[in-house]
Amino acid sequence: MSQNETPLYTALLQHAKRNPVQFHIPGHKKGKGMDADFRNFIGENALSIDLINIAPLDDLHQPKGIIKQAQDLAAEAFGADHTFFSVQGTSGAIMTMVMTVCGPGDKIIVPRNVHKSVMSAIVFSGAVPIFINPEIDKDLGISHGITVDAVEKTLREHSDAKGLLVINPTYFGISADLQKIVEVAHSHQIPVLVDEAHGVHIHFHEDLPMSAMQAGADMAATSVHKLGGSLTGSSILNVKTGLVSANRVQAILSMLTTTSTSYILLASLDTARRQLATVGREMINEAINLAGYIREAVNEIPYLYCVGSEILESEAAFSYDPTKLIISIKELNITGYDVEKWLREKHNIEVELSDLYNILCLITPGDTKTEADLLIAALRDLADEFKEMAAEHEKIEVLLPDTPPLALSPREAFYAETEVVPIEESVGKISAEFIMVYPPGIPIFIPGELITEDNINYIRKNIEAGLPVQGPEDPEIKHLRIIKN
Repeated sequence: MSQNETPLYTALLQHAKRNPVQFHIPGHKKGKGMDADFRNFIGENALSIDLINIAPLDDLHQPKGIIKQAQDLAAEAFGADHTFFSVQGTSGAIMTMVMTVCGPGDKIIVPRNVHKSVMSAIVFSGAVPIFINPEIDKDLGISHGITVDAVEKTLREHSDAKGLLVINPTYFGISADLQKIVEVAHSHQIPVLVDEAHGVHIHFHEDLPMSAMQAGADMAATSVHKLGGSLTGSSILNVKTGLVSANRVQAILSMLTTTSTSYILLASLDTARRQLATVGREMINEAINLAGYIREAVNEIPYLYCVGSEILESEAAFSYDPTKLIISIKELNITGYDVEKWLREKHNIEVELSDLYNILCLITPGDTKTEADLLIAALRDLADEFKEMAAEHEKIEVLLPDTPPLALSPREAFYAETEVVPIEESVGKISAEFIMVYPPGIPIFIPGELITEDNINYIRKNIEAGLPVQGPEDPEIKHLRIIKN
């Protein structure tokens, strides 16, 4: 088949055109049985392909027809041996990767700045995380990737590990030397799993970081919906066989996936793959050029700094994605959260992420010079409004969380007998819950780690700044659940 074809999407359109009488779910029956306001907003076309896995439409859990054809085309486009569609987002694909290679008591090597889905999979599987601390950018206050040297050292100490997980690229678009990391891991016969949530587009342009499949990784969980043009919640899992079994991947993914799979999401994956494979390079090239235009303009604005290629100074920051605009605002003497809120209220602009020191803006083929100029004008307005505060600015000491010691495996801690204590009494105790700032969803504490005073202070600092600290049962985070005794 040609990359211009969309076997799944085309078959859905043909099925809708036949307009069969439906005595199966979904119960809204092409929209006739749902709330009229919602039906009118969504539209009849979308509702006509909101279908279920009846025989003519194949089954994601055991694909043999149009879904298999669509997945095979995706595998060809991404350079994989097998590609699996996910309607559980990249979180579902990440959990599948971990559970494919790990069972109870197995070690898995992971960067500390992993997404919460990795830690969820570690709890489910009973695996034991061996953390590698990522390189820290103390000027920006963000984590980069892991170095080849750190991987080699950890593999020497934990040669019995069942897998190595790498983030490529990070949320902020920074990539380590993935190809060398894969070579080192494979020399130990250890599979490499890649969280490629923020890198679906990198495979399709030579000026972007190397993709997981290009680097020879064994599995990669890739968010097509984030930057590839599919609908929210639709992702793919790319697999190269050898150190992992595609059949086991299918079995684990099926265990984690709803049997009521969304055909609208699946169709959007099919069409997004076509677009990336046929015109992706041209579209991405335009996004890169537009991002460069914004970066140049922002760096002319007083007190603001938009990161460029000068960030590439180590193996942990080996390459970067210029379509991710990391804009440092710390010289304005306000937080990134303050800026996010200000942009929303004053200019009706929403950013991808804010932290204590930065905002992150994503430039995709969906953006034009019109949106770019609106952002530039808003940032000029921002710098002008807060210039007096910037004049009072003193050098900020960037605060980042430490990696606490792991006292119990996450699974043991998650299922242990627990109690709730005031947060100020939790220091020195063992955490029984996750605590993270989301986005990006990087843990401050995971179940089984010792609670430290420094990290409690980091939590408080984020709460004071208005940043979204999540995880604890107590939404006000005045109490934490700890292991009893």
